[in-house]
Amino acid sequence: MNVIANIPELWKRIEEKINFLMETVGDGIPDHADSTGGYRFRRSDWWTSGFYPGILWIWYDLTKDERCKTAAWHRDAEMEPWLLHPEGEMNHDVGFQFLPTAVIKHTLTGDKEARRRGLAAANYLAGRFNPAGGFLRAWNLGPDGQPVAGWAIIDCLMNLPLLFWAGRQTGDPRYAQMAVRHADTFLQYGMRKDGSACHILSFDPVTGEFLESLGGQGFAPDSAWSRGTGWALYGFLLAYRNTGEPRYLEASRRAADFFLSHLPEDGVPYWDFRLPSLQGEPRDSSAAAIAASGLLDLAEAVQGTQRKTYQDAAGRILRSLTENYAVWDRPGFGPILTGATGNRPLGHHVDCSLIFGDYYYVEALAKAGRWKNRIFG
Repeated sequence: MNVIANIPELWKRIEEKINFLMETVGDGIPDHADSTGGYRFRRSDWWTSGFYPGILWIWYDLTKDERCKTAAWHRDAEMEPWLLHPEGEMNHDVGFQFLPTAVIKHTLTGDKEARRRGLAAANYLAGRFNPAGGFLRAWNLGPDGQPVAGWAIIDCLMNLPLLFWAGRQTGDPRYAQMAVRHADTFLQYGMRKDGSACHILSFDPVTGEFLESLGGQGFAPDSAWSRGTGWALYGFLLAYRNTGEPRYLEASRRAADFFLSHLPEDGVPYWDFRLPSLQGEPRDSSAAAIAASGLLDLAEAVQGTQRKTYQDAAGRILRSLTENYAVWDRPGFGPILTGATGNRPLGHHVDCSLIFGDYYYVEALAKAGRWKNRIFG
């Protein structure tokens, strides 16, 4: 099955999923689901709260289905109060939350309140910038529940488009300057020569001195967490799209080449590329979906045989996800993809369905179908 050639058929299946979710989710915030296919829900301050409305906004943009617009409309307003809540979960991931809600809402409808909320989120993110180390602070608390002020993570590359957008909206260059500093810091300390990436960088928050790499959601500090490689591939490409700086395009290409050269036969990676043994280890379909979406944008940024290589690779991954990991024929099963892994070291959401995996799968298919707008910059 050629995924690119069968986009209309897939859209019919996805439309059924979206209709089912709108009927059953209501105002809930779906996050993950086990083998039964029933979503578990989170509060609106949780980092994944933007992905379900992001799917709705993509579908609205493609089809002009007013039901999707109505269902997604209020999501940015729900999240905004958490920006001032001292006990909320808001952190570096506000881009994941407000780009698929406030920013795309403003882009598609011109809503002024959505613009204001997007800028408020960008200001919150800018407030996490550490000028000594040149990074955006990750999280508020560490795994032990204690404050951690000196960590930066690969995931945050995906939040930088919120700052680039705010800079264009306001004409203030400081937003982009902070985004570039963070990208350069991770390029220097977090990207390896072979194209793999570490998850967490630890700095002295006072002096900015780099201390060490941490494994985080990967197997070890020197391993290669597959979703992190997907974030690097996609995130550095986004930095390139917003700056035109060749170093970011090269970083994205290196991450893409590492990702593709380490895939198993079916094109969906295990949760880490450097596991000592694959016996009993789960895959991560969300990493595959993220990479496929990033590869399609990367293909647009290069020429010649490289363009075809990345387009074909994205097609192979999407085809495998569609044929081997998607669930189309189980009544009451809400998610699209199975076989995702959230945090294997902590045993959280292993071999399950993750809302952001579904988001990036839908986003990639939309791009393959020549969708012109972009949520992540």
